[in-house]
Amino acid sequence: MRNDPVSTATAVLTLVGGPANVTSVTHCVTRLRVVLADPAAADEEGLRALPGVLGVVSDGPAWQIVLGPGVVDEVTAAVEADVAAAAGAARVRTTARPEPAGAPSGEPGARSAGPVTAFRTALRRIAGVFVPLIPALIGCGVLAGLNGVLLNTGRLPALTPALSAIASAFLALIAVFVGYNTAREFGGTPVLGGAVAAVVVYPGVAKVTVFGTHLAPGQGGVLGALAAAWLATRVEKWVRGRVPGALDVLLTPTVTVLVSGLVTLYGLMYTAGAVATAIGTAANWLLATAGAVAGLVLGGLFLPLVMLGLHQALIPIHTTLIEQQGYTVLLPLLAMAGAGQVGAALAVYVRLRHDASHVPLRTTIRSALPAGLLGVGEPLIYGVSLPLGRPFLTACAGGAAGGAFVGFFATLGTRVGATAIGPSGWALFPLLTGNRGAGVAAAIYGGGLLTGYLVGFLATYLFGFPRRPRVGAPA
Repeated sequence: MRNDPVSTATAVLTLVGGPANVTSVTHCVTRLRVVLADPAAADEEGLRALPGVLGVVSDGPAWQIVLGPGVVDEVTAAVEADVAAAAGAARVRTTARPEPAGAPSGEPGARSAGPVTAFRTALRRIAGVFVPLIPALIGCGVLAGLNGVLLNTGRLPALTPALSAIASAFLALIAVFVGYNTAREFGGTPVLGGAVAAVVVYPGVAKVTVFGTHLAPGQGGVLGALAAAWLATRVEKWVRGRVPGALDVLLTPTVTVLVSGLVTLYGLMYTAGAVATAIGTAANWLLATAGAVAGLVLGGLFLPLVMLGLHQALIPIHTTLIEQQGYTVLLPLLAMAGAGQVGAALAVYVRLRHDASHVPLRTTIRSALPAGLLGVGEPLIYGVSLPLGRPFLTACAGGAAGGAFVGFFATLGTRVGATAIGPSGWALFPLLTGNRGAGVAAAIYGGGLLTGYLVGFLATYLFGFPRRPRVGAPA
């Protein structure tokens, strides 16, 4: 029976130290993400044992509580309501929240403990910028795929221009949304971040000459928008700390937009454009020269990234490739990790079919498999393979095999890409495209999934258990 989201939210808040200990609330497809003022006040073991919680990832003040698709939306809404009611809506970071310069979000005045912590914090913040954009990326990507089918078949010609406009508008202005979220994530005024990032996509930049050439609207893409909005946040904090209060409302936004806008035009757009071009060139070169090896490495290592909650940090790279080429060639490779996970879970189910002591584990597998087939891997990771140990490694082997399969065809000159990010597994089929068309891309991707299922299953069935398995149902 499905747990009541309000009860789950109440229990979660109690175990993270109460509503007053929560400074930020957000969520992605499967995870409730909270930032805690005092991480020591949270009870990680209690959270893991909570009914409905599939896993917990803690990284200093940033905690991710895996609840699964659908459920996470309802629980997040209840958590936000409780936090707002108990501590005031200002405690939830939905508008600008001034912070001391250099303080990580949700950690006023705190400093990084070292390079590893700083790196993890940077990845978490990048994820905080892009995760809220995923629903729009998915929706527009699906519409773009549908529009492509209609164009290729010649059906509904009167509708395709409208679909094209709807599907393309968000991506054309994504820099503004990235700028808004970046400023919010780094403690600035969101609308100022959006205003500066809007410079990147404004058509009038074509009249600006830098290093002897005219800028192109959109040059630098999301990377330029991210850098511009981050700079705007730094400038805003610097100015706000030095101007009289009576002039703050006039001078701070003016200086912020002026200084950050000029630096964006005469430096960041050009630099970010070069970086974005290098990313696209590197991805194409890697797949063309070592596609199978690249696919094996990417498919094999993606599950650990998902386990640690670091996979969202790849979103800027995916988005950059989509802006440049119309699709990301990396997502279909990474999606193979989910296929290996499904194959491993099926092997566990079969191996334990005669063991009455593992009925709860088999029930968990049955309930989590549909989500796994649609590319949502956390329920199987935290509920099945990770608690068992070896099946997690054999699932990675399945992902590596599927990635190598798809990458091999890239070496032969056939690239498989996705027009949007977010779903994987079977849910990625409507978003598939490539340099040989959607049909060929779907066939190769389907072959990769079958390879991942098969290798994940066989590796787990043959090597995923000790001679006398000692496994237990997850907590």
